[in-house]
Amino acid sequence: MHQQTEVAVIGGGCFWCHAAVYAEVRGVTRVEAGYTGGKVPHPSYEQICTGETGHAEVVGLEFDPAIISYHDLLEIFFTLHDPTTLNRQGNDVGTQYRSVIHYQSDEQESVARQVIAEMAGVWDAPIVTQLAPAATFYPAEDYHQNYVAQHPLQGYCALVVAPKVEKFRAMYAARLK
Repeated sequence: MHQQTEVAVIGGGCFWCHAAVYAEVRGVTRVEAGYTGGKVPHPSYEQICTGETGHAEVVGLEFDPAIISYHDLLEIFFTLHDPTTLNRQGNDVGTQYRSVIHYQSDEQESVARQVIAEMAGVWDAPIVTQLAPAATFYPAEDYHQNYVAQHPLQGYCALVVAPKVEKFRAMYAARLK
């Protein structure tokens, strides 16, 4: 049987957080930390950290829409970060941490606009999530891939990422692999 998959590219703060959660989502077949949306080809993490490349930290997701819809992936996305803070998530500050959805098709753009409108009623402040067309996706360095699973006791993973993963598990138990 042939499995038809789609791609989603989203960012909202440190990519380790999103990668750790989406790795547990039923229907997500691949998660890759990376960079997109900027002007520097093949950027390094060190370049991204300067905030001068224009790229954001993102995750590229391959998913099976027969198991999880793009709408539902974005709903999870909006529970993982604060889409009302411009260019920051907690102590992570800079354009590289912006809230962004890079849609891959007109249909994804339409769904993203719908979800943003739905989420506007959930948040007290205006949503500042950037909606942008697909751009070249540059995979992050190997050491960033599956980072949290490899370093669960590292300070950021334990204090920032782990609570987000637990929140996801509590809210979306039916979506777990």
